[in-house]
Amino acid sequence: MPRSGQDYLESLRDGRAVWLDGELVKDVTEHPAFRNTARSVARLYDLACEPGTRDVLTVRPEGADRSVLRAYHVPRTPTELVERRKAFRTWSEASFGFLGRSPDYMAAGTAGFVSAPDVFAGEGFDGRDNLAAHYRRTSEGSLYQAFTITNPQIDRTRAASEQEEDDLYVRVVKERDDGIVVRGAKMIGTGAVFGDEVVVGTIEPLPRQDVEYALTFTVPLDTPGLKFISRTSYEAHARSVFDNPLSSRFDENDALLVCDDVFVPWERVLTYRDVDTTFRMWWFTPAYNNFVHQAATRFWTKLEFLTGLAILLTRANNTYALPPVQMQLGRLMGWLNIAKSMVVAAETMYERVDGEGSAVHLNKEIASAHRAMAGDLYPKVLAELKMLAGGGLIQLPASGYDLAHPELGPLVAKYVRSPGTPAEQRIKLLKLAWDALGSEFASRHEQYERFYHGAPHVYLPGILRDGDPDLLAAFTQSCLDGYRLEDLPGGGVPDALS
Repeated sequence: MPRSGQDYLESLRDGRAVWLDGELVKDVTEHPAFRNTARSVARLYDLACEPGTRDVLTVRPEGADRSVLRAYHVPRTPTELVERRKAFRTWSEASFGFLGRSPDYMAAGTAGFVSAPDVFAGEGFDGRDNLAAHYRRTSEGSLYQAFTITNPQIDRTRAASEQEEDDLYVRVVKERDDGIVVRGAKMIGTGAVFGDEVVVGTIEPLPRQDVEYALTFTVPLDTPGLKFISRTSYEAHARSVFDNPLSSRFDENDALLVCDDVFVPWERVLTYRDVDTTFRMWWFTPAYNNFVHQAATRFWTKLEFLTGLAILLTRANNTYALPPVQMQLGRLMGWLNIAKSMVVAAETMYERVDGEGSAVHLNKEIASAHRAMAGDLYPKVLAELKMLAGGGLIQLPASGYDLAHPELGPLVAKYVRSPGTPAEQRIKLLKLAWDALGSEFASRHEQYERFYHGAPHVYLPGILRDGDPDLLAAFTQSCLDGYRLEDLPGGGVPDALS
């Protein structure tokens, strides 16, 4: 059975170096910037232990003596692919879709790695045994893996080896008999401060001269020399769950990872000094498609939440039955079902890694299309909701204390209400809407949904690569080839064209 939520919280008290506002955070489970979100993650682990959800979230692999999180399981049938999606759904529903990098994200990626282990056999370094050991350790321990696989945005016009300074990006600075020493930085560690381990690598292609930067490794978060510099905490700025129901509980945070001469044992190195393997591990295994499976399922869940929010808002405003409002709600419902149907379609048209009995994963072309659809759609969903909410979003009591005040309470109850919706319920609803639509937390989520799978100039050409443009062009060409000038009535070329 996977570890409990309490076991998970205890594991975070390891002395990891998390920095926030110039302060070294001593305990992320107690600090006001992180404690509630840490408990939200702990709740996910508890769900994996509870009778009502245990069978959905865990599975005992054939021949194993214990169950693992289903996200770590390698699906070999279409049914197992759907069962994994149901596990993704269960966890995403617990955060209403607002924990993007919950532990199942990288767990699914690791399952993708071990589905095609030969990709890790580079010319000068064979990481297959290390990968197998990594998979056993993380799956059997139900570990929360974070990852940082993008170089900082310093100068994207230059290769890593062409930067003005050597140590801007993570690279090998020393090789020892027992391991390597690395130095430099990586972004964006979404949820990293809550992880057990962090996978450090590079997802973008590297030129041949960047061989010192072409490596992938994994280390515990308390590794000496490893630092995480956190962005501002929306949880820390939240007044209460009443006033900030989402940001107070589901701020997964983002952090810059800095390696200050970090020692990495050889057994924790997955790729080494190999630009091809370091790139191929993400794209020539099901790892990235597995990421999309979790993310697309979570996105579907998030749109369910936002569409439900729109329905509640219009009912509270007594506008639900108006034809223009019905049209807007119908548009949201349509978008929701597009997101849902793309997940189901990608599962139905699944692909295999290598022949019968091998691992299955989402259809690549549909998975790539989902990346483009979701990033383009999310701002439109928010815009529709803001139109439906109207001015009520910006005319709210400062906090729940106004409602509880003996003098102010009756005034708030009288003037901040609507037919059938008392003041307390209306204020709760609008504060929830503001947290999802207009707060700094909401702005971060809009940016996240648009860029967490890369910039459009990266993933849109990917749709072309994963598809079959020649087949599509040939289909259209067959129409052009089906008629000629000679087929005009009467034969020959008409006078106007002669």
